[in-house]
Amino acid sequence: MQYLSNILFGILFGITLFYFIYNLQKLRKKILTGRPLSEGNYKKNIFNVLRVAFGQPKMGRHPIAGILHTVVYISFILLNIELVEIIIDGFFGTHRFFQPFLGKTYIYLISFLEILGVLVFAAVTLFWIRRNIHSINRFSKNKLNSGARKDANLILYFEAIIMFCFLMMNATDYQIIEVTKPHLVSESTFLVSQHLAFFLKSINVEMLIFLERFFWWGHIIGIFTFLNYLFVSKHLHIFLAFPNAYYSSSQPLGKMPNIKAIMQEVKSMVFPTEQVEQTTPPIQTLGASDVNELNRIELLNAYTCTECGRCDEVCPAHQTGKKLSPRQIMMKTRKRTNEFEKHPNSELKLLDGYISREALWACTTCNACVEECPLSINPLSIILKMRQYISMEEAKAPSQLTTMMDTIENS
Repeated sequence: MQYLSNILFGILFGITLFYFIYNLQKLRKKILTGRPLSEGNYKKNIFNVLRVAFGQPKMGRHPIAGILHTVVYISFILLNIELVEIIIDGFFGTHRFFQPFLGKTYIYLISFLEILGVLVFAAVTLFWIRRNIHSINRFSKNKLNSGARKDANLILYFEAIIMFCFLMMNATDYQIIEVTKPHLVSESTFLVSQHLAFFLKSINVEMLIFLERFFWWGHIIGIFTFLNYLFVSKHLHIFLAFPNAYYSSSQPLGKMPNIKAIMQEVKSMVFPTEQVEQTTPPIQTLGASDVNELNRIELLNAYTCTECGRCDEVCPAHQTGKKLSPRQIMMKTRKRTNEFEKHPNSELKLLDGYISREALWACTTCNACVEECPLSINPLSIILKMRQYISMEEAKAPSQLTTMMDTIENS
């Protein structure tokens, strides 16, 4: 029976790992749909990873949500210590593998993790209330579609179940030892679960053993399922926040990139007597009308987006009733990227099919959305690329803009 449990765990672990790698490869292929990034010195962005992905400085602008998010974030990182032990126990049939090596330190460590578990449970509850009961505008039905709302709630349920199973696994283990080996109970007296064991005192040993295994399996299955569900969830930023911070631009927000090929062409016209060195190959399309004409960091941005809506809250165009929503720019880019592999030549391209021209030209390029985003996502980069396509490939810029450009040209 013991070996059967180890075999089942091995099969479960293998399936989880296979699908995790499979989903990771699918995601990588989607991001590689975009144009390659220009070479740059990204080593300096290691600091940005530490600052943005780990430090989360912008979360402090919303103190309540920031504190709750930090609690959940830190807890899930540290709970990976406990996950390592569960994996070892699952493969080799051991029970609390690290306990003999750590002694009393093990009790303090698990007690600390249990406190974090309780805090996560409280944070998840408050997050659920904020999303479903409080009337927060950026989470309202007219701001988010039903799929996004269900996804957010499902993630909260996942987190609550995982933590509940962790605490109850320890509580039943404590009660089993108290009944069968009372002289060893001090070695399993963890800060939170020992009190939860009070509700298990009337249960016989056989049922306690069953419940301990039930919660143990529930905890690990919940984690394994959660890991692969992330690939179809807006919570993919749990993984992507780190590469997204690493590849993010270190240029000042007000600096807009120029197309080098166009700059060289202009220089050759303005200075015809000077030989302009062609340092960049000619490009096939100016700007972008579809996701394959965006670059890979812009697609990575789209998959990293948490759909929190903070960008919409600070966007002056969005707040004055314009059709522009920076959040929708990222969500629709992600949606089109998901569909591009199956329908690369679809008439419904990113431009017009997913994102309207009216929304693009409503942008004031103030960079408020980029400044506000906790993960340094840049919707403006996509907006500018699509504007470039409209202006330079189609010559269909708004009349006010073409008048201005004609005036500059004539002057």
